[in-house]
Amino acid sequence: MTLSAICIRDLSVGYGGLAILDGLNFEIRRGSIFAILGGSGCGKTTLLENLIGIQEPLAGEIDITGFGTPDLDRGFPPYGVSFQGGALFGSMTLLENVSLPLVRWTTLAESAIEAVASARLRLVGLAGFENHLPNEVSGGMQKRAGIARALAMEPSLLFLDEPSAGLDPSTAVELDDLLCCLRDDLGVTTVLVTHELASIFSIADDCIMLDKQARGIIARGSPTSLRDESQDPTAHAFFNRLPKTPPQPGVSENCL
Repeated sequence: MTLSAICIRDLSVGYGGLAILDGLNFEIRRGSIFAILGGSGCGKTTLLENLIGIQEPLAGEIDITGFGTPDLDRGFPPYGVSFQGGALFGSMTLLENVSLPLVRWTTLAESAIEAVASARLRLVGLAGFENHLPNEVSGGMQKRAGIARALAMEPSLLFLDEPSAGLDPSTAVELDDLLCCLRDDLGVTTVLVTHELASIFSIADDCIMLDKQARGIIARGSPTSLRDESQDPTAHAFFNRLPKTPPQPGVSENCL
């Protein structure tokens, strides 16, 4: 039996008491890559912010298995987060950026923190760039560094907001390789907001598609099943924009 990493029950999210999404019910399988899709303004990022505890739901339950409802005020979160662009501090080196969660949430000695942070940068293919500032590396490398920081505390759950946005196709494929490696070799469950269709077909195990007018989920399942079987015209059109043999991610040499 496949265990769930996250269970969502009758969830409503929004602002000022006004629901953007209402009555959401879905589960995210442990050790899977789960994509949240939909058009602009449909509530993708709002849902993500509720899942990680930045916002409080209007109603319903978010159960992160073993931790209950996320609440950042309770202390160290049981997951890693990387926002769009990596959200690195420009005045700090990549090593210092990746060290931040370890400095904040552990009592490790400085030498131990540096060793762990270096290992995370090596994991994402950034060995040798520890002392570079964010503006001294490419956008794709910044995103990798953001993921390294999200992995600093060895979480089993990772949240990513538009990880491939703004990347050239080659760099986007490299990032997909990394996410597959984290899933296949380390068992990390990844929840990502994205609109990159090629990436969705390459790496996502399951996905949901949100719709602004419906204020909810209009399609759910694997990308292939939604392409071939979805009865919703919006979802069918979205998933049939690519040829039926999408590119597959290669084998990354950066992981492990």
